[in-house]
Amino acid sequence: MKPFKVLGFEINKVQIIGLIIALITVLLNSIFMFKGIFDKPLFYFVLGIAFIIAGFPFFLFLIFETNKMREKEDMFLEFASNLVENVKAGTPISRAILNIRTKDYRSLNPYIQKLANQISLGIPLQVAFETFARDIGSDTISRAITIISESEKAGGQIEDVLESVVKSVSQIQKLKKERRSSMYALVVQGYIIFMIFIIIIIVMEFKILPIATGLGGTFGDAAGGGGGDIVSQLGGGFAGGQRATPEELARPFFWFLIIQGFFTGLIVGKLSEGKVKPGLKHSFILVVLAILINTGAKVFIGIPGAVG
Repeated sequence: MKPFKVLGFEINKVQIIGLIIALITVLLNSIFMFKGIFDKPLFYFVLGIAFIIAGFPFFLFLIFETNKMREKEDMFLEFASNLVENVKAGTPISRAILNIRTKDYRSLNPYIQKLANQISLGIPLQVAFETFARDIGSDTISRAITIISESEKAGGQIEDVLESVVKSVSQIQKLKKERRSSMYALVVQGYIIFMIFIIIIIVMEFKILPIATGLGGTFGDAAGGGGGDIVSQLGGGFAGGQRATPEELARPFFWFLIIQGFFTGLIVGKLSEGKVKPGLKHSFILVVLAILINTGAKVFIGIPGAVG
């Protein structure tokens, strides 16, 4: 089965299998919940496991795609350097591409072979270059190819242009590596801060809220039921005007953790990679941590309260 795109993402066979398994898990989980085999905390914990099963193939694909794109950009630098050497020796650029196509450029090999085949068939070099850049899908390579293509079309000292492009791409790659290295500490800090945030939310959700609702009920009773319970009043919307339970007040905290984890991951990815899309892998990790820690605490530790 060939991968197809949904909202810009390729969906392959492994990812479809993961989604099917997750769907089956959710259905069985719902049946067990309905029959009373699973209680609420266990239901949400298994729901979190289903989310991990569904998202893990996409997570692996995103990491693989990011690493592959980095390799393509590194190999393009080597390809452009070899092209410069051939052109400086007096070989036309189209002939130089045919000469170096047998070299090993790893993940870039299929694209270079396609480029060479198009040139062999007599397709104009500019058209072949446009196809080459579009197939790879890298902004850095696309800009470099556009410069080379326009320079070859205009004529002149193409070897000087090629050499300038190689230096430019090399500098861009160097800056990207320096950026990832300098931002590594910031990424770690983001994870640590989020873990602290999870702990604070769990303490509030399972320790402070039960105490607050208990004290509120005591004060309300002492006042003759006159509405002295501030927490109960705030929770009225959750319990139809009655005194809210810790479980009902805890619902927003769980979803707050999910939303915070998702957007924190996007920000971490933007800072470290310069793009939002790589941040999805950080979002996946943080959301998984939030789900497993929050729901796992209810199942294995038995802390009061539940998500709803």
